[in-house]
Amino acid sequence: MERKRKKKEARAPLSRLKVLSVAMRIADQGGLASLSMRKLARALKVEAMSLYNHVANKGDIIDGLIDLVFAEIELPPTGPDWRAAMRRRAVSARDVLLRHRWAIGLMESRAHPGAANLRHHDAVLGSLRSAGFSIQMAAHAYSLLDSYLYGFAMQQVSLPFDTAEQAAEMAQQMVQPFPINEYPHLGAMIEHALKPGYRYADEFEFGLDVVLDGIARAIEPKVKAP
Repeated sequence: MERKRKKKEARAPLSRLKVLSVAMRIADQGGLASLSMRKLARALKVEAMSLYNHVANKGDIIDGLIDLVFAEIELPPTGPDWRAAMRRRAVSARDVLLRHRWAIGLMESRAHPGAANLRHHDAVLGSLRSAGFSIQMAAHAYSLLDSYLYGFAMQQVSLPFDTAEQAAEMAQQMVQPFPINEYPHLGAMIEHALKPGYRYADEFEFGLDVVLDGIARAIEPKVKAP
């Protein structure tokens, strides 16, 4: 029975969504450098040429993958509480980007965006506009929020450690070649970061609130707080 089920799955017709879903799994596991038409075809158990019935080329695949990433991000609601809406959207986006680390530098790079990509941008601007932002201030706020969001996500995934234990080992390696107390402020920062309960990821929401505070001051009294 199990063998018949597997054969039936192998004969299931291809679709663009199925091709992109498998491509996403490959990219999540090994980055975009690990994704090729041949590898994708092998994973789908088809000939490479059959992929071109659903995707034009690797660039088209990347466009589709970025659209799937945008589709996972929570859309901000409309209404007067723009701050809560932007905060939830930013936290959701950061969480999604940590699942798809290869996508961070590509989110705003697509010349042929898909529907989810366009829907996301329209929803963010629509949320700000519904709260009373002028189009100029909406553009300022969107640019500032995304610069912080993508910048923090890029920095977080670039850190050479994942756990507190790895951070401690890395810190020891960094300062070991130098005389004790030569870099006292860095040493104090390392001590702070190694305290129980500290997580670098928590810095994101602190910084996000500072950005939102700045936007709020820039728009007052043009947009009243809810």
